[in-house]
Amino acid sequence: MSSPASTIAGGAPDMSRADVRRVIFASSLGTVFEWYDFYLYGSLAAIIAKQFFSGLNDTSAFIFALLAFAAGFAVRPFGALVFGRLGDLVGRKYTFLVTILIMGLSTFLVGVLPSYASIGVAAPVILISLRLLQGLALGGEYGGAATYVAEHARDDNRGYSTSWIQTTATLGLFLSLLVILGCRLTLGNDAFEAWGWRIPFVVSALLLAISVYIRLQLNESPLFKKMKEEGKQSKAPLSESFGQWANLKIVILALLGATAGQAVVWYTGQFYALYFLTQTLKVDATTANLLIAAALAIGTPCFVLFGWLSDRIGRKSIIMTGCLIAALTYFPIFKAITHYANPTLETAAASSPVSVVADPAQCSFQFDPVGKKVFNSSCDIAKSALAKAGIPYSNVAAPAGTVAQVKIGENVVPSFDGKALDKAAFKEQKGAFDKTLGGALEAAGYPKKADDALINKPMLVVLLTLLVLYVTMVYGPIAAWLVEMFPTRIRYTSMSLPYHIGNGWFGGFVPTIAFALVSLKGDIYYGLWYPIGVALMTLVIGVLFTRETKGSSLHVHD
Repeated sequence: MSSPASTIAGGAPDMSRADVRRVIFASSLGTVFEWYDFYLYGSLAAIIAKQFFSGLNDTSAFIFALLAFAAGFAVRPFGALVFGRLGDLVGRKYTFLVTILIMGLSTFLVGVLPSYASIGVAAPVILISLRLLQGLALGGEYGGAATYVAEHARDDNRGYSTSWIQTTATLGLFLSLLVILGCRLTLGNDAFEAWGWRIPFVVSALLLAISVYIRLQLNESPLFKKMKEEGKQSKAPLSESFGQWANLKIVILALLGATAGQAVVWYTGQFYALYFLTQTLKVDATTANLLIAAALAIGTPCFVLFGWLSDRIGRKSIIMTGCLIAALTYFPIFKAITHYANPTLETAAASSPVSVVADPAQCSFQFDPVGKKVFNSSCDIAKSALAKAGIPYSNVAAPAGTVAQVKIGENVVPSFDGKALDKAAFKEQKGAFDKTLGGALEAAGYPKKADDALINKPMLVVLLTLLVLYVTMVYGPIAAWLVEMFPTRIRYTSMSLPYHIGNGWFGGFVPTIAFALVSLKGDIYYGLWYPIGVALMTLVIGVLFTRETKGSSLHVHD
């Protein structure tokens, strides 16, 4: 076994603290811009649903928009394989220079892509293709940046050094929210939703130019450079990483016992919280973004705090604690968010509960990944209308063949069966049903949107900041933990795959799965069971089977 990497990284006489800080700054800033590009779509999912999926009904359009968002996450593991292999063969620096070019160009093209109204079905097809390219690029970005910084850091300071990379995802989201808010406030909501939403995507061209310039100033990782000079680099990183059980076992544990739980806590605390505010509680988008931005501004320094703390007490204990307290407190926190964001909805749900009385056989799970199904049974029509309005409801079974009814307190609104109707007749009856249902809900005290005068913004900032603190606990130390699990010759490949399966699949699908679960059950909190279940799985596996790596030396080869 070779000498410890600390004799090269951070401990070498030619690597001053200033040099290490420059590496951290350059890597982090470029990654901030890349996350900005990626998260613009998530922040604007509701608008993009109208622009590119207008050929579908409202519920399907929003679910499909979320699926397009999730598509970028779905392919991230494949990007990890492609670019991880390249990074272990060619080098860290040039690989994540390529990834940022792909990301920046794909984001710019989303900003100039014609809508569904202009070019029809080609619009969502091209949009999803660009999202796939973004996902592939991001799949190679994180592992490269984390590995690059870690291989420059001292053994006793690696958690702190890599935690700056961990801030980039949140800072990228924060930057995207600020740009979106600036455009909304400057243009007004109508102009922004019509065409102004494109500006944040087009601006990415400038950020791309800055990022490429920064990346070109960097040198190759000293560990990789020395390993390459000695001819000890891997000739087949994929087969070494995943074809040998000794390493594959660590990859599996890194996924199930670390990154899966970290991912769902991350996406619940930031993205699902935003969706919950805007889609379920009907808080104005500008207000919701400002609340999230405030929470991020307060909580983001804790990424570095927990990274620093992990150098002293360990990575594993901090991450496992974050998963545990998130699982235990999500339900009360989200119920409190409802209380302080839309108390009128909370009061109406208690005084005039809504239920859908329907034949269970006529009720579909309204989740269609290709957008071809039409959900037009009386039950589906009723549930779709309630889901769109953000109204919690319960399900009551009715005899077979019964036309569904929406019961609001003592008031009953009958739905209709749209299966045998042509488009014109369906549209007419749907309009009449929506009008009747809306009137009945309003009479029962259900608000069409959250009343800004009743929103307790300070308390919401406190609750949202608490969610962000959970994020910082699980995410701050994760890069150092993953880097220290694997040897230099296959580090980029080995750490990238479990990270991106965890964050791309377990985490990236949180909004989509949660929304579908809520639509199925009617309980606005039901979607939380998904992140809670995954976090508890990671807690059990992580505690029992993963090892602490604090203070480990990075080796050039086994």
